[in-house]
Amino acid sequence: MVQSFAVPKPDSSASAVVVSGGKQYRVAPGDRILVDRLAAEAGASVKLGRVLLFSDGGEIKVGNPAIDGLDVDAKVIAHRRGPRIESIRYKSKKRVRVHAGGRAYLTALEIIAVGGIGLATEDEEEKEEAKPARRGRAKAAPKKKTKAEATKAKAVTEEAPVEESPADDEVKAPEKKPARRRAKKESE
Repeated sequence: MVQSFAVPKPDSSASAVVVSGGKQYRVAPGDRILVDRLAAEAGASVKLGRVLLFSDGGEIKVGNPAIDGLDVDAKVIAHRRGPRIESIRYKSKKRVRVHAGGRAYLTALEIIAVGGIGLATEDEEEKEEAKPARRGRAKAAPKKKTKAEATKAKAVTEEAPVEESPADDEVKAPEKKPARRRAKKESE
């Protein structure tokens, strides 16, 4: 039997192999993984303490069985359930039909730091979250004008009369914009 080893991800500077729920996961800062359900609230921080292998670009540390003093920091994103898995056992002419199945309870984690090397700190994240989000739909890109429309626009701008500013004693009310017309829905 060929034994396979977990190889660190070549594109990241720091990566590790951690154990959670009896399963091994290769992680790097910024990765999102699904592990067996953990007893932690959504948004809470979790430390995965059993690190079997650690790589910081050039140097690789292998634990026996785990590396002491090295943790992987993660943030709980959500609790969800896995896909439906069914197992059926059937024996013909023996009256044996066994049907079992279910969905696993999982926790989604985002890896923040591996052995102290990680992503942006929480202070930087709070600054980014403090910016107000834009509401509504995004604006569409401006349409390209045809030659006919461009010539009409030039003619209109050249012929537009120059408005004089009203005197202080003559104040006009602002002009109202025409109401938007909406297409009527066809009723059946």
